[in-house]
Amino acid sequence: MAGHRQSKKRRYLTWAVTGAAVVAGAGIAAQTSMAATTWPAQKTFTGRAFDTCSAPSLPAMKAWHTGFYGAAAVYVGGQNRGCAQPNLTASWVKSVSSLGWKLIPIYVGAQPPCQSGSSPEKLTVATAASLGAKDAADAVAKASALGMKAGSPVYLDMEAYDVTNKACDDAVLTYVRAFDKGLRAKTYRSGYYGFSSSSAKAIATATDRTDLPGNLWYALWDKQNTTTADWPWAANQFTNHSRGHQYMVNSKETYGGVTLTVDRDAWDAPVAVTG
Repeated sequence: MAGHRQSKKRRYLTWAVTGAAVVAGAGIAAQTSMAATTWPAQKTFTGRAFDTCSAPSLPAMKAWHTGFYGAAAVYVGGQNRGCAQPNLTASWVKSVSSLGWKLIPIYVGAQPPCQSGSSPEKLTVATAASLGAKDAADAVAKASALGMKAGSPVYLDMEAYDVTNKACDDAVLTYVRAFDKGLRAKTYRSGYYGFSSSSAKAIATATDRTDLPGNLWYALWDKQNTTTADWPWAANQFTNHSRGHQYMVNSKETYGGVTLTVDRDAWDAPVAVTG
């Protein structure tokens, strides 16, 4: 996500290196292996959302509740989470939810072995499965402690990497599958944030669809507030309220006298179950 670990310039460079071409993949079914458990009803938001590195203060959220944005993404955990979260508490979640805000939980888990940079937690071929399970358990614990109940999604943040590196890509998919299974075991829905040219592409075009996330949040900074017009893959993928689109980054905006720098998202996907 813009700003949480890498500068905008660094992320554009990484994006360019991994290649801009996308290939349409096969259709993906909605969340798998859910039939055996009674699942809480999904809470869906359709509209404009924002994400920013640190959750804004409650007064800022009150000032920003103008109707332009209806949802806010928040970093609930992960060793690679880049910003302190002094405002992000169970009380804050309850208060902003009572104002009408919908919340999008993000977890910044282990990053690919072939990714540049020195992330505090990186996966390897050997550790991918165990790390995925461990991080899923932590993500559920963190979300639950904030008052985000079973049935909520958690969006795993995977930054850009070289998807043509097969060993690296296979390790990432192993980690993602383990994370997905860990979430579903606790009746939390799985989501995934990544770049349309690399990390999201890996999910959308994977040949084996087993245990991959049912909700895809793709970064494509084309300034188009849509989850359909610029969707890079087959039209039958991630349908039925399962898409988010980060379409603009580092946008300095003022509402109610409060200025924040945020990324803009077009949203048609699950949000946290609170209250």
